Amino acid sequence: MEVKSTTKYVRLSPKKARDVAREIQGLPVSSALDILTFTPKKAAQLICKTLKTAIADAEHNFSLDTSTLVVKEAVIGIGPAIKRFKPRAKGSAGGIRKPTSHIFITLVGAPPEKKKKVTRNVSAKTTPTPEPAAEAQA
Repeated sequence: MEVKSTTKYVRLSPKKARDVAREIQGLPVSSALDILTFTPKKAAQLICKTLKTAIADAEHNFSLDTSTLVVKEAVIGIGPAIKRFKPRAKGSAGGIRKPTSHIFITLVGAPPEKKKKVTRNVSAKTTPTPEPAAEAQA
């Protein structure tokens, strides 16, 4: 079962957020939260918030066990840029682009571990163990 969570129009450059998102891909949810909690970047706070939302959705809406959840993918998409202008010399204006991002997180429940079959080599004939020579003479 896949659980998806999205945060749109985050006022953060996608390039800066992708560095943080790459760190948590493929990790269990508990270790991903630990990494995001102790990463000193703005992107870490925003991705952590989206991850917590995905965990709550998995637990409440799909009745999944949170201890088995794994971050399948954390993708940062490009949102629309907010455009502003700043006055420049000789009456001209310089453009300023303020980029935005979309955060997409997909969680998946870890598959249950398969138990290995234990095969035993039981031969039809059982050979008795030879007795020591000292005990046979007595």
